[in-house]
Amino acid sequence: MGESIYNLYAAKTSLSRLVERAAKGEEIIIAKAGKPMARLGPVKKSPVRRQPGGWEGKVFIAEDFDDPLPDEILAAFEGREK
Repeated sequence: MGESIYNLYAAKTSLSRLVERAAKGEEIIIAKAGKPMARLGPVKKSPVRRQPGGWEGKVFIAEDFDDPLPDEILAAFEGREK
C-alpha cells in the first residue's frame, strides 16, 4: 500500500475513514499548509506472550553435559593438532 497526503482540514472531516485505511496498512500523511506534519499508520500487533515450560519430558540432558571435552575434540575446536 502506498502513502496518501491529506490537508489537516480534510483529515479532520474524514478521520474515521482515514483510520480504517491506516489500520489496513496504508500510510496517511497529514499536512498543514502543504507541509507534512504527522503520519498515521497501522499499530503493530503485540507478539504473543510466551509461556515458560512445555518441554518437560521431551528433552534429555546427559549428566556429563558440561564435563570437559576429550582432548581430541577440544584440540579440533581450538584449531590445534592432537
